[in-house]
Amino acid sequence: MDNIIITNNKLVFEKYKNTYHVVYDENFSYLDVLEYVRNKIHEGHVLITHPLSGSIKPNETPYKTIMISKKKEDSVDFNSVVIIEDSIATAKKFLKDRPTPNWSERVLDDFRVIDLSLIENAINRMV
Repeated sequence: MDNIIITNNKLVFEKYKNTYHVVYDENFSYLDVLEYVRNKIHEGHVLITHPLSGSIKPNETPYKTIMISKKKEDSVDFNSVVIIEDSIATAKKFLKDRPTPNWSERVLDDFRVIDLSLIENAINRMV
């Protein structure tokens, strides 16, 4: 496919590893995913999905999946920079006010499923 998925969610990786270029690191925090995407945007990639999609706050879930363009542009996409920088600032604010709880595995599984559902819906709208 023409896009890259960046995630720390093993369910997303397992579902899309054979159809998309997936950058997966289970050790990435929510904020690590956002910062990785920011670095890619500065290399010329463009955001395809919004970094703060869904109604779950950045300090509630440890999982985040974002899609960016595979093709690098000749210049940095200003809109993508503004969105990712604002998203990082928002995530830091939420995490400073209240860190992500140490959830049970059952709750973590629920958050993985929600994150997977968000990216599935985005991908289905693109097709």
